[in-house]
Amino acid sequence: MQTLITQGIKISVETFYQPQYSEPIKKKYIFAYRITIENQSQYTVQLLRRHWYIVDAASNLREVEGEGVIGKQPILKAGERHQYVSWSHLITDIGKMYGTFQMVRQLDGRFFTVIIPEFKLIAPARLN
Repeated sequence: MQTLITQGIKISVETFYQPQYSEPIKKKYIFAYRITIENQSQYTVQLLRRHWYIVDAASNLREVEGEGVIGKQPILKAGERHQYVSWSHLITDIGKMYGTFQMVRQLDGRFFTVIIPEFKLIAPARLN
């Protein structure tokens, strides 16, 4: 698990290869990832946007940007957490993802950026 804290917001990431949806012969590798966002600050915050960078072993770079996460813009009071699962596909059996969340502090409307730690996407067969 990869973890990073930015301005009191802790982001943890776990990854899972999805063999039932992957088709290596067709260069289709599917990975799920679970993100846990923990508000360790003293402020109520809201996640507004996400910005992902997805890189495969062939050096292809994709960017994904948009509002919220899986259709939600969660509000987290001090001590609360939000968890979600999403997925990504690669054309190679190894790659990585990293990015940022744009957040806002409810008290004063101050925007800030939270770093999502870089994490690897690796098909288990690659480790043999």
